[in-house]
Amino acid sequence: MRPQGTTSTRRRLQAQKAAAHKYGHPNEVALSRDYAAAKLEDFIERTLSTAPELTEDQTRRLAALLRGGGPSAA
Repeated sequence: MRPQGTTSTRRRLQAQKAAAHKYGHPNEVALSRDYAAAKLEDFIERTLSTAPELTEDQTRRLAALLRGGGPSAA
C-alpha cells in the first residue's frame, strides 16, 4: 500500500513546478529537483514494499547511484 503523504507531496510539488514554469518563477529548478526526488521516493517505496530484502551489495550499489557516483562507485 502506498503511503498517502508521499503521493500528496508529489502532487503538490508537481502543481508548484507547473506554476513556476508557467510564470517563469526563479525557483523552478529547485521545484523540479524536489519533484524528481519525490517521484523517485514514491517508486522506491512501492518497489521495496513488495520485493524481498536486498543484500548488502545491492544496497551499496543503489546508494552509490543515489549519491551520483554511478554503479561503479560502490
